[in-house]
Amino acid sequence: VKMANALPRVVLAPIFALWLGLGIWSKVALGVTLVFFIVFFNVYQGVKEVSPTVLANARMLGMNDRQLMRHVFWPSALSWMFSSLHTAVGFALVGAVVGEYLGSAAGLGYRIHQAEGVFDVTGVFSGMLVLAVFVIIIDTVVTAIENRLMVWRPAPASGQT
Repeated sequence: VKMANALPRVVLAPIFALWLGLGIWSKVALGVTLVFFIVFFNVYQGVKEVSPTVLANARMLGMNDRQLMRHVFWPSALSWMFSSLHTAVGFALVGAVVGEYLGSAAGLGYRIHQAEGVFDVTGVFSGMLVLAVFVIIIDTVVTAIENRLMVWRPAPASGQT
């Protein structure tokens, strides 16, 4: 898994376009490969970080494997997963745009590629701005879901000094 993580995954875009065609699935495959390792290693670390004392106490209280998963492992992995999702959202959209940039007849990447071809700097920057706004909107949705699922987490400090 670590060896596959070391590969520059953006260069897989032309390979996915050859294998899966220029449709949506090549873009999805590129987005998934860009995001998978980020989320996988963070969730793995979250499960690994469960305190042996907490695990022993939960077993002593009679928790079965299902209860351990729901009350011990899942909350631990959830915080790590959401921290990685904030990064992964941007990477997934970049993967989709790169896929559209390299081979598509529609989409934001296609529009950026067209604007670049005629030296339309305004078009390129407007495409990048649309992408940035879209990432911020999706990150806000991820934050809302995170706040909903992690109600047990303490509130952040107010920032007063």
